[in-house]
Amino acid sequence: MAISFNNCSTFMICIILLLPTFCFGNKNYYSKATYYKTSDGKGTPNGACGYGKHGKYVNDGLVTAASWKLYKNGAGCGACYKVWCKDEALCSDEGVKVVITDNGEGPGTDFILSFDAFAKMAKHPKLAHMLFPKGVVDVDYKRVSCKYGNLKIKINEHSNYHGYLAIIPFNNGGYADIMAIEIYDVKSYKWIPMRRSYGAVFDLANPPKCDMKIKIQIKEGEKTKWIYSDKVVIPDYWKPGSIYETDIQIP
Repeated sequence: MAISFNNCSTFMICIILLLPTFCFGNKNYYSKATYYKTSDGKGTPNGACGYGKHGKYVNDGLVTAASWKLYKNGAGCGACYKVWCKDEALCSDEGVKVVITDNGEGPGTDFILSFDAFAKMAKHPKLAHMLFPKGVVDVDYKRVSCKYGNLKIKINEHSNYHGYLAIIPFNNGGYADIMAIEIYDVKSYKWIPMRRSYGAVFDLANPPKCDMKIKIQIKEGEKTKWIYSDKVVIPDYWKPGSIYETDIQIP
């Protein structure tokens, strides 16, 4: 005898039988985490993503170095993750939201948290001193949105006006990763691909001498697409160290 289900019944079966695998895509993963020290407990300006001082203070210093599988050759830079340690006596249910600013891993660890971020996992600040001696702790984690707003582009300090242009995307912390960037030469009407130099840094030798728009290729899951700026992002007379806001939001 054939059995049929209405929509409600099908939904309930999904919840009861398939919840861990199919009903929701934003699942938790298991790993381990450790920490590193700096003079102020926050991040480091020398992270592999190339953020400089931004990588030290972004998200109030609650940052992390990530394993190669999460760093993704730099495409994972700027991504946010919620991380919970699993010691019920010491660890809070809220965990800590961290931003990837560096690449690094130890045996079985996907996260090397800043000192402040590691302490934030404790139920109470007074319990953090009991968490640190463990060195490495079991954690659950998942990708979350950073909820920044419009993407910003910083001109890297090593740029040389009209001879060499290097840019760093800031505030890209949605669920998608930045895979490629191209700039639009408004004089020649051509899109010019940039090279991923390292981490989150994209560069181009002999950039066009004009205002420039950009487009960004993003990847979420297995899907990729291009997002275009409708306005000029990088002005003709750009300066190293300048930050320009785009009209692009990373989903």
